[in-house]
Amino acid sequence: MSERRPSLKSAVLDSYAVLAFLFQERGHEKIVALLEKAAESDKALLIAAPNWAEVRYMIERKAGIAQWRAARAKLLGLPIEIIAVDQDLAEMAGEFKATKKMSLADCFAAALARQQKAEVYTGDPEFRSVESDVKVIWL
Repeated sequence: MSERRPSLKSAVLDSYAVLAFLFQERGHEKIVALLEKAAESDKALLIAAPNWAEVRYMIERKAGIAQWRAARAKLLGLPIEIIAVDQDLAEMAGEFKATKKMSLADCFAAALARQQKAEVYTGDPEFRSVESDVKVIWL
């Protein structure tokens, strides 16, 4: 009899969620639990490359390059997959940017969630404008 693994719906992290996890800010417990489920189910959490870039520059500005290197090493050891931007994802993000009041990086997170039929984890209020387009899990 095979062991049944817990099911995990596809999940997208925006930079808010990753930073909350790293700095143990409000909502980090949800991300810890999500990472544990991902590890148990062998299903990586997703982050769009522009959101990864946002995590880097925010950490480096706030805490310096050494802190970024430590955070990078920690994150790369977790079940998180960085998704490169292709034309379809870029166009979907551009559609959000044209019609919603969101940063471009947030548009990529929303577009990735829509493309993958995934939930997006965030605490960023800008995502209120896409709740009719994607499922938002609030931290």
